[in-house]
Amino acid sequence: MKPLRVLSLTLGLLFTGTTLASAEMLALLNYESKPNQPVRREGIAIMDIDPESADFGRILMEIPLPSDLVAHHIFFNRDRSKAYVTALGKSILHVVDLTKFPYRLRAIDVPDCQVGEDLVVSEDNQTWYLTCMGSSNVIMGDAVKDRPIKTVSAAEPAAAAILYPHGIAIHNGIDRVLVTSTVKPDMSDQGDSVTVLEASSGKVLSTHKIGSKPAPAKSAPVEIVFSPNANPPVVHITNMLEGTLWAGVWDPKRNAFSFHQIDDFGPRQQGMPLEMLYNAKGDRLFVTTAKPGFVNLYDNSDPRQPKFLKTITAAAGAHHSVLSPDERYLFVQNSLLNLEGLSDGSITVIDLKQDKVLGSIDTLKAQGFNPNCIMLLPNHFQPGGLRASRVVE
Repeated sequence: MKPLRVLSLTLGLLFTGTTLASAEMLALLNYESKPNQPVRREGIAIMDIDPESADFGRILMEIPLPSDLVAHHIFFNRDRSKAYVTALGKSILHVVDLTKFPYRLRAIDVPDCQVGEDLVVSEDNQTWYLTCMGSSNVIMGDAVKDRPIKTVSAAEPAAAAILYPHGIAIHNGIDRVLVTSTVKPDMSDQGDSVTVLEASSGKVLSTHKIGSKPAPAKSAPVEIVFSPNANPPVVHITNMLEGTLWAGVWDPKRNAFSFHQIDDFGPRQQGMPLEMLYNAKGDRLFVTTAKPGFVNLYDNSDPRQPKFLKTITAAAGAHHSVLSPDERYLFVQNSLLNLEGLSDGSITVIDLKQDKVLGSIDTLKAQGFNPNCIMLLPNHFQPGGLRASRVVE
């Protein structure tokens, strides 16, 4: 094992004769300048994150982004031929054709969307759904032609509960999309519910309070994902401000979900639970908490009531995570919205076989950048280890 080391950021396109297909473990990381930098920059880095590689921590190429885009999350479609990049700063969704190299971003105008957050794609790869936290709506789009086709808006009386939507999960087997109500972008108001849509039509079906306190609970449910291989379907939900983990269980007799609390992070002195990740089998669940920065591991053999196993230290702002294809390594991106005290800027490397933190990749941090998301390139990716567990295999 080579020791972890800090590597300098290579600007521009760096190709040294090694093709992408032959690299050991490549990750996409979109990044932005830390607030203390004199010039603001954004970009997407392709980095080798394999601890055994001679190029460990090195950026092999970089895709520049507009400095005012505020690129947020990266999502793949079903066959992983495309990557979508959401944006907080502009009413634009970018798509990247991953079958063509060099990679190029194409902008998709989504004028009805402000503060684009999360995206999921239908099982048939025909439709995407984009949450827009600033405009309180969900955009349905054609995933073949990549253009918006319908806006499910809070302006409609029946859809009034779609307030500050952030997290989104889809299960085409039951024709349902679930959306969390999180926070107003300036944090002046907080949501406390999950809204259920009919996936095929976008019709709003029901709204459910997710929080232990009476309404308004201000629990801010943020992410929601379907647990792999669960029958009946089960979703897991992180309540960002309440600091709890919840589950929603589908009842096929009632064609409805029931919701209950699974865990409370407060007794472990943790706050702001954010992202969830499953292993390929679906019997392990990883949940990050940004404050002060941990990963919580659960036995997910029964997704209706996962059992807490242990806590693993990460760094301030622990957010997205990915598993290596062999599930030996867990990589945690430590940054949340460039917020002070919640944006360490590193990537924590955890050896799950040895049950210890190996160290961190500080390539971006050392140059004054914060990574905002981490995803493995498709040829290094397993369905359970992609955070795309939001889509059901």
